[in-house]
Amino acid sequence: MIKYQLKCLNCENIFDSWFSSSKEFEKLQKMKLINCMKCNSLKIEKSIMSPTILPNLNSSKKYNLMKNQKVKSKIKEFQKFIKNNFDYVGENFTYEARSIHYGTKKSKKGIYGNATKKDIRELKDEGIETSTIPWIRDKEN
Repeated sequence: MIKYQLKCLNCENIFDSWFSSSKEFEKLQKMKLINCMKCNSLKIEKSIMSPTILPNLNSSKKYNLMKNQKVKSKIKEFQKFIKNNFDYVGENFTYEARSIHYGTKKSKKGIYGNATKKDIRELKDEGIETSTIPWIRDKEN
């Protein structure tokens, strides 16, 4: 398939049309089957076409890489804030969250640690507010 920009020589209307090949265009024109939609003239010519330019896949990959780096940088910024302002409780997160919520343990700082999706769901069902964020280990790129 090929797309041509066509121009009516009578009213100067410009329109696009698809053809199976350049030979097909010539054949249809000789058979007087190509006409202007505005004035019905058969005086139609092909205009110079500009090629369709596909995006440079390498630049697209670079853009995605840069975007990923920005996201990673922002996540690491959040991690630094959390490490400086919250207490790390590791695998005891669920227990510690319940202890704080039910008042058996006082904490001046918030906590962070590890919990399964099931544990988070159970805490939420009990009315204990939690947030999940992606975590990048220091050894990862």
